[in-house]
Amino acid sequence: MRAKPSDSKLTGLFLDMLAAEQGAGPNTLDAYRRDLTDFSEFLGRVGHNFAGAETQTLRDYLADLDTRGFKSTSVARRLSAMRHLYRFLLNERIRSDDPAAILSGPKRGRGLPKVLSIADVDRMLRRAKELSEAEDASPSKRLRALRLYCLLEVLYATGLRVSELVALPRTAAKRDARMIVVRGKGNKERLVPLNEASRQAMADYLAATEAAKTEKKKDSLAVSKWLFPSFGESGHLTRQHFARDLKELAVASGLQARLVSPHVLRHAFASHLLHNGADLRIVQTLLGHTDISTTQIYTHVVEERLKSLVRDLHPLAEK
Repeated sequence: MRAKPSDSKLTGLFLDMLAAEQGAGPNTLDAYRRDLTDFSEFLGRVGHNFAGAETQTLRDYLADLDTRGFKSTSVARRLSAMRHLYRFLLNERIRSDDPAAILSGPKRGRGLPKVLSIADVDRMLRRAKELSEAEDASPSKRLRALRLYCLLEVLYATGLRVSELVALPRTAAKRDARMIVVRGKGNKERLVPLNEASRQAMADYLAATEAAKTEKKKDSLAVSKWLFPSFGESGHLTRQHFARDLKELAVASGLQARLVSPHVLRHAFASHLLHNGADLRIVQTLLGHTDISTTQIYTHVVEERLKSLVRDLHPLAEK
């Protein structure tokens, strides 16, 4: 009888499939690897492996996670990894059953992260604009201020993921561009519209970088293919750098730094669109969500709007 592949071998095959067929990135693959390694170590302690574990053993693992103090979100993520693994093993005929199919995970509240109001975002945009127009600023300081203002305008106009935003190519700022092509998760491309304010911010920032190029012809940043170049390994501004700049801007705008991040502004983009009547499917497309269930965390915004419409417009509503 042929021996079953080891857990490490199966993990490798599974991760190869995720990378090749689903376009999973390094961070996603690392997360799956960590989760499945922990699962495999538990199975080894109780005398099992991926190929032979039964449903009750999987339940025992989930109970062990709870005993170790894992939050419900972390337990749910481990369960998701197990489900994906066993569907893969079933499809590859390494197993003839799926022991994870009938497992139920912990109940989780799907509350939104912190969301800024329209007034809060407007305050940050005004402050960023003021800093970019400061006449007493040095050329380098003004360029950084223009970059931050551009980043903020584009983020709030498009709802891009921060990784998509900082990695925009220089060609995204070409004149009269009404749409930009964004390469998102799984290397999938989508078209995202730009508003007038974001186009102008990109044009002003690009003009400032061109002026800097003239002054420093040997500056490698001047010939970068990235819209937001950097001397770092990636060649473009890092997510962490932008997040730090954003928190500094929040404080300068009279907001608490802990309430502001690139992801919070992405949520603000989606929430404000829905509040003003946008269709949930349109928002799903703009955000680059593959599954509508991911976008449905915003349904409370739609529900509140519907309630207000009924309250204000229904002929029998109390006035």
